Amino acid sequence: MKFAIDNTPADKIDTACLVIGIHSDAALQGSAELVDKASNGALQKLIASGDIDSNWKSATLLHGLDGVVSQRILVMGCGEAGKLDGVRYDAVCKSAGKFLRNHTVTSAHVCLNDLGADGQSAHWLLRQAATTIAWSNYRYTATKAPKDDDSKPLESVSFHAGADMQASLDEASGMAKGFHRSRDLGDLPPNICTPAYLAEQAREIAGSYENVSVEILGKDEMAELKMFALLAVGQGSVNGPRLIVLKYEGKDDSSQPVVLVGKGITFDTGGISLKPGPNMEQMKFDMGGAASVIGAFEACADMQLPINVVCVVAAAENMPDGNAYRPGDVLTSMSGKTIEVLNTDAEGRLVLCDALTYSQRFNPLALIDVATLTGACVIALGHHASAIMSKHDDLAEELLAAGQTAVDRGWRLPLWDDYQPQLKSNFADMKNVGGMPAGSITAGCFLSRFTEGQRWAHIDCAGSTWKWGGDEGSSGRPVGMLTQFLIDQA
Repeated sequence: MKFAIDNTPADKIDTACLVIGIHSDAALQGSAELVDKASNGALQKLIASGDIDSNWKSATLLHGLDGVVSQRILVMGCGEAGKLDGVRYDAVCKSAGKFLRNHTVTSAHVCLNDLGADGQSAHWLLRQAATTIAWSNYRYTATKAPKDDDSKPLESVSFHAGADMQASLDEASGMAKGFHRSRDLGDLPPNICTPAYLAEQAREIAGSYENVSVEILGKDEMAELKMFALLAVGQGSVNGPRLIVLKYEGKDDSSQPVVLVGKGITFDTGGISLKPGPNMEQMKFDMGGAASVIGAFEACADMQLPINVVCVVAAAENMPDGNAYRPGDVLTSMSGKTIEVLNTDAEGRLVLCDALTYSQRFNPLALIDVATLTGACVIALGHHASAIMSKHDDLAEELLAAGQTAVDRGWRLPLWDDYQPQLKSNFADMKNVGGMPAGSITAGCFLSRFTEGQRWAHIDCAGSTWKWGGDEGSSGRPVGMLTQFLIDQA
């Protein structure tokens, strides 16, 4: 999708579809007011007659209003003016984007950003409208070609703003690219999106930017580094594991990088601790953490942010082969700490612990891992928020603030030492599960043992990166939170 800025008045712009917003309890303003005046009050009359719905997220399509050049006008209801905060504004933009995606139009001009929302800046209003409409425009096509009579996604969108707002649109373009990459990777079937495929995608990204490089570690290189926890998870699959390292240099070499670490389990059967059959196909999304850090990394590179970033992906497939690791096994991690395996379906923390140890060589400014780590997180927070855990209050607050800004929100869970005894083992330094109570938190406690001395945070996106049983596929989250965090750091 191509973005453009055009400050032609709403009533005079020649477009296939003009998008404006109205409130249910306030006078028409901005572009809506212009359209109403140009049409001799036609808009106001249609609102009064009930032919236009002004309730929040409603959409009404009008055709050929006299006095208005646009062929169509999509009127988005924004509800009560006093309630239109950033989250509700984002939802209006998303609703508009989905309507346009499912319509025949392939171009539109959007004026929603001239409404205002609870003190949000003009920069944010424009960027969020563009990012959200691009997100809504996504359609998976890799293994399902569109039919001739399918509605066409938008090809181009212009926004009502002056040329001085181009930087806002550039940010939106970068974030949209990151979301698209993340959703594509998440939605691909596991027979295509293997650890080797993720590595090829990383090479493709590196080849697109002069200041991006990539290194791929296979089984032999990981064995030399004694990454026996990560290797154990992948040893039951014919698709061998990979450790993928992308480096973006937006500043000089002396600047500490932000290091993003992603769990890349491209399919998770549970291993010997086999999952139930129903809904197992959704375990292709178990690489959502990897997809999101790759997406945020690409967004950063696309925007050429003045920051150094390293993206580390621990990619493996967890299968119940005769060579698979077993409950009762004791693994030695790269750190030298030993782990008693009680459940092979708690594999994400095993690949991450070695990736986190490896990542410390980069002397991170911040070390953040992202993973679809626990079903317990979905029980706790549903599909609305990613869980954030950290012993560093400042880092946790920065991530929470970034999520709020990007409308890709998180919620902090405690990481108290009180939970650590649940990981006690009689046969190793720790167990890989801590039992049913506080399952998400004990998983975070496990990872914390491999990040000592680091400014570290853990994001569990098991509920946010896709919706259990939903038909939307990958959400791409938390690309928004991560990208906004990188923007803030830069």
